[in-house]
Amino acid sequence: MGVREHKKNALKKLRVGIITVSTTRCLADDKSGQWMKKRAEKEGHTVVFHQVVIDDALLIKEMVRRVVGEARPDILLVTGGTGLNPTDVTIETLRPLFEKELTAFGSLFALLSFEEIDSAAILSRATAGIIQRTTVFCLPGSLNACRLACKALIFPEAGHIAAHVNKKQ
Repeated sequence: MGVREHKKNALKKLRVGIITVSTTRCLADDKSGQWMKKRAEKEGHTVVFHQVVIDDALLIKEMVRRVVGEARPDILLVTGGTGLNPTDVTIETLRPLFEKELTAFGSLFALLSFEEIDSAAILSRATAGIIQRTTVFCLPGSLNACRLACKALIFPEAGHIAAHVNKKQ
């Protein structure tokens, strides 16, 4: 079956969760999270969760597990905490929870970032994986990075990915 045939089976309306990891932002000034919420709604999806959590491994893990277990989004966008600072622990916290990893996501995001920010793209640690039938995307906290990932990679494929992840055996 080719890509076109697979995409015919893509889910059209998704449940989307958004978590912003930050010690400096709150929901009111969460530009990246608010942009992703508006973009998801513009794409016809329903945002079932949007919250900010501080850069703390235990709190991040607890929130992701709660959102995945209770809100059950098809995709969960986690922005922030992916940098190189000692307090950036999103990747180290969530990667062990992945049942499967979307290994191409980080490489493609870095390639697209390179076109925009040149060699600074080497700092990108964006990643994605599946946790309990929810596809979790870990993105940098910058608004430009979130826009790039959502427009070029995530929303064009989210329905296709969700159809595969939720396929009955």
